[in-house]
Amino acid sequence: MKNSIRNSLSSKYQRFVKRGLSGITSSSRVLPDFIIIGTVRSGSTSLYYNICEHPSVLPAAYDEIGFFDSNYHLGVNWYRSMFPTKKEMQKIEKNTGHAITGEDTPFYIWNSEAAERIYKDITNSKIIAIFRNPIDRAFSNYNVGKRAGTSPEFVGITEKLSFEDAIDKEIEFMKENSLQKSIERRGSYLSKGHYAEQLKIWLKIFPKKQIHILSTEDMQKNPESTISEIFQFLDISDYIIKNPQKQKYFKYPEMKKDTREKLIDYYKPLNEQFFKIIGKKFNWDN
Repeated sequence: MKNSIRNSLSSKYQRFVKRGLSGITSSSRVLPDFIIIGTVRSGSTSLYYNICEHPSVLPAAYDEIGFFDSNYHLGVNWYRSMFPTKKEMQKIEKNTGHAITGEDTPFYIWNSEAAERIYKDITNSKIIAIFRNPIDRAFSNYNVGKRAGTSPEFVGITEKLSFEDAIDKEIEFMKENSLQKSIERRGSYLSKGHYAEQLKIWLKIFPKKQIHILSTEDMQKNPESTISEIFQFLDISDYIIKNPQKQKYFKYPEMKKDTREKLIDYYKPLNEQFFKIIGKKFNWDN
């Protein structure tokens, strides 16, 4: 009972006080047509803002809303406050022939509860997942941890271990715990790259035709054709992005050669399983 009251008060505060006019007008706002679900450190934010460059796409209030995992207790009207009004959508549709909106939250991908909630609340939503070579993704994720606490962009507990010690520690943890538990722990660099198991969560719930999969590497090497395929998936006209985005990018030292070779062996069977599920192969380490 106390939790219910607390959630209700929190929802009202977040919707009407924090969201202001957007919260007050939430009932006249739409829910997203597409959601980018991940993965972390794979360019999902850049992809989102690239999609939003299209004249038929209206952005959400901000990226990584995290409604279906961390903020679900705030209610669907709080979530609606993040999106355009029906009137705004109608105006864009009149001008361009189409009007859609969406969001990106890369933490959804390993969360089965989030997948179930999305399907329940927005059954026909289109799901986009961008996957990066898991070795590069893990190392990038680790380097974010190394920078945690150094600026507002890198929030969290600073990683103290070397990359090699951190992944050895994680491998030991995974031997005695579930993949899900490993993903949810701090320092989960390798387990987030077990893509097949994460994708299975979504394929059990959503029809395959509602899920579009791409790679970070394809987006980098062939941005025009890759984004064109996404626009086709979203049923909007083709469009050449004028201002390609590169969000949350920073430089860090190269990985040790022997560490990379170790991870090539580690991920090879996992990648093969993932490629079999998606029916195509990305140009990652063999």
